[in-house]
Amino acid sequence: MTLRQFPDHDTLSQHTAEHIAALINQKPEAILCLASGDTPIETYRRFVTLVQAGQVDVSRCQFVGLDEWVGFGPDDFGSCSYYVFRDLFTPLNLRPDQIAVFDAKATDLEAECRRIDALIDARGGLDLLLVGIGMNGHIALNEPGTPFTNGCHVVELAESTKSVGQKYFTEATTLDQGITLGLRHLTQAREVILLVSGEKKAPVLRDALTGPVTEQLPASIVQTQPNARVWADEAAGRLLV
Repeated sequence: MTLRQFPDHDTLSQHTAEHIAALINQKPEAILCLASGDTPIETYRRFVTLVQAGQVDVSRCQFVGLDEWVGFGPDDFGSCSYYVFRDLFTPLNLRPDQIAVFDAKATDLEAECRRIDALIDARGGLDLLLVGIGMNGHIALNEPGTPFTNGCHVVELAESTKSVGQKYFTEATTLDQGITLGLRHLTQAREVILLVSGEKKAPVLRDALTGPVTEQLPASIVQTQPNARVWADEAAGRLLV
């Protein structure tokens, strides 16, 4: 694991966008999993600008969705896939065959897990996994207590995740379960970026990077990964020595 701090969110976002572009330029057929959420939105805007300027060609890439609320899909405002389509997939004009997201409305969610597992495993793992950190230390929807060895799986959401998740919706929404990539995919990815921004994330980031590696704090797994990059703005990294 390596740690790098940036002076502000814009600098962090620009650096990350340029890094993703450089990776794709080096490996045009890369398979990437890029998280939804607030933190990476500016990164995606800047990455789209690079693509539209002709500085990187994404036509041979494969993009995988990280997670989803069970019962929701790309057309549902507030879903994880709604935002990643809005902020990334649609502006990039990706073809449908370049996109693989969970069908969280499927009648057989375990089959969905096997489908995404098989897609990633057939490529020998992800070339890049970009994730954030939840207030309870989760990565994707791998809640505290999730085994590090899990592949894709359905999860019962923690109360804090249900509460924080409300910010993505315009009205109170029942969130009970999620479907998510597992931490096995993180350990097998060729590169991991943990992107962290904002003062409110400072305590959990400190605990994840300086405390014990434990399944009770899923993000602590990055301590064990030599190919993991933790990139934070100064606000998020303020408690790190």
